Amino acid sequence: MKNKEQVDQELNNESEEQLLEATPQNGGETSMDAEIKEAKLEAEVAELKDKYLRLYSDFENFRKRTSKERLDLITTASEDVLKDLIPVVDDFERAFKASEGETDLAKISEGNQLIFHKLVRILEAKGLKVMGDLVGKPFNPDTQEAITQIPAPSEEMKGKVIDVIEKGYTLGEKVVRYAKVVTGA
Repeated sequence: MKNKEQVDQELNNESEEQLLEATPQNGGETSMDAEIKEAKLEAEVAELKDKYLRLYSDFENFRKRTSKERLDLITTASEDVLKDLIPVVDDFERAFKASEGETDLAKISEGNQLIFHKLVRILEAKGLKVMGDLVGKPFNPDTQEAITQIPAPSEEMKGKVIDVIEKGYTLGEKVVRYAKVVTGA
């Protein structure tokens, strides 16, 4: 995009060219005619500068408006996910109250599993995916972070993932969290 100085220079160059074209070649014009033409050209230059300033102002307003809209979109983008997670928080609160007097650990564990699976379903519905089974596959630095290396239990496990410390997650094609793995040396 051209800056203000470049546009002003172009306008001045055009005005000078128009003035040269309007200058009589045969010397037959009077100074009054030249003054009228000069006044017309100055009025045209003023009009073009006014149009430029209005266009520049409109563009600046557009730029400010779109940056504000983008900021608003970023701040409210997670609203949908958060609304879906609130029922999971409610379920946890109910589970805490229900487990206070419960002595059967199997029931508490089953309730926690139900809430966990509900949370996982919500996250998967929003596009979050767990990286597949990584054990035994070659180490990939694009999706994994090697925490440590241990001696490989067999020759074919060298340079491959031995254990997964933390699962990795992707959102669409983007890695949200790298898998933390132990590799064989």
